[in-house]
This record gives sequence, structure tokens and C-alpha cells, in this order.
Amino acid sequence: MATGTAISSGSRKHNGRLGSFVILTCMMAAMGGVIFGYDSGISGGVTSMEQFLKKFFPEVYSKMINDKNISNYCKFDSQLLTLFTSSLYIAGSVASMFAASVTRAFGRKPSILIGGASFLVGSVLGGTALNIYMLIIGRVLLGIGIGFTNQVK
Repeated sequence: MATGTAISSGSRKHNGRLGSFVILTCMMAAMGGVIFGYDSGISGGVTSMEQFLKKFFPEVYSKMINDKNISNYCKFDSQLLTLFTSSLYIAGSVASMFAASVTRAFGRKPSILIGGASFLVGSVLGGTALNIYMLIIGRVLLGIGIGFTNQVK
């Protein structure tokens, strides 16, 4: 059976208070996983909504409405729609690699701030998008934000 031992290092003691700053910091660090899960759950449903397809992917919408012989497997066959969906994940994967270097060089706080700012700008851009390119750029910024915040936590 394993046992544990406490060793005194003689260093300065910390009073161990659980203050509002510590709680807020933990909540902000946990938001990385929350926003990634939320976006993953929402983006799948949005890409099949008729209003969304009419505005941003009219060719996919007309194909879906007009061709009744298409199975559900091939209904949304569009390279642009695939780019919209995958841009977040690709950007998040690449950003998490850079986030490790940023965190090592500057600490966790700047990495969390970069991730949060990127996610905020991406959310605003996606929410106010007028065309598909604004949507994709917004998704890339969301991916960068998620990549930074998930790597740091």
C-alpha cells in the first residue's frame, strides 16, 4: 500500500484564501471547454436550418428542396458548407500549438486573454455576418479562441 509524506521546504507560506479573484480565474479557465461544447452542439443544428441555408448557402437549399431523390447522406454536399463547419476545428488545432509557446513565454493570463478576445471578435463577426466569408472568418476566430483557452486550462 502506498503512503504519502509531507516535506517542509522552508519557503514562504500562502494563507490559502479562496477569494473572488481565484474563483473568477477558475471560471474563466473553465469557459474554454464550455464554449467549445456549446459551439459544437449549435453548429450542427444551424447548418440544417432552412433560414440559414437560404441566406448563406442558397445553392444547397435549392438542391435540398428541388431534388427529392437525394438521400440525407448527400443532401448537404457543398465544399463551402464543409469549409464553414471545419474551419473552427482546423483553426483551433493550429492555434493550440501556438498557444503552448505563448503560454510558456508569457504565462497563462495573456493566453486566456488572447483566446477570450479572439472568441469575442469571432462571435460578433459571426452574429453580424452579411455573407459566407464573414461567417467563415468568424468561425476561424472562434477556433483560435477555443484553441488558446483549451490549451491553457
